[in-house]
Amino acid sequence: MSRSSTTPAAGLWAVAAGGAVGTAARASLAWLLPAQAGGFPATILAINVAGALALGWLVGLWARSGRDPGWRLPFFATGLLGSFTTFSALALDVAALVGPRPWVALAYALASVGIGWAAAAAGWSLGRGRA
Repeated sequence: MSRSSTTPAAGLWAVAAGGAVGTAARASLAWLLPAQAGGFPATILAINVAGALALGWLVGLWARSGRDPGWRLPFFATGLLGSFTTFSALALDVAALVGPRPWVALAYALASVGIGWAAAAAGWSLGRGRA
């Protein structure tokens, strides 16, 4: 891929706009499907895995096309998906699980990273047309 044609200001606005959308989507899903107190935070895990898959797919698709994604890369990848899948929500969930069940907290953290990595790799493969 060649150098992006997006100006720094346009890139910042794209990240901000995408971030607003991604944050609202994550917060809405977490509000609609909350984890029970002390329960397994399946919603945040699902959000992070879905976002990793989508990010891998988008980056693979853009890499395959060889075209400049322009403002779309900062909007979708950094802004929307970066705020939809957030490390802070994962960290809060792990911290909440450590007290009552530390083994569940460790399993949740490892599953989030491992499944997220696998989802991103699968998305990359799909985006590159190798599925």
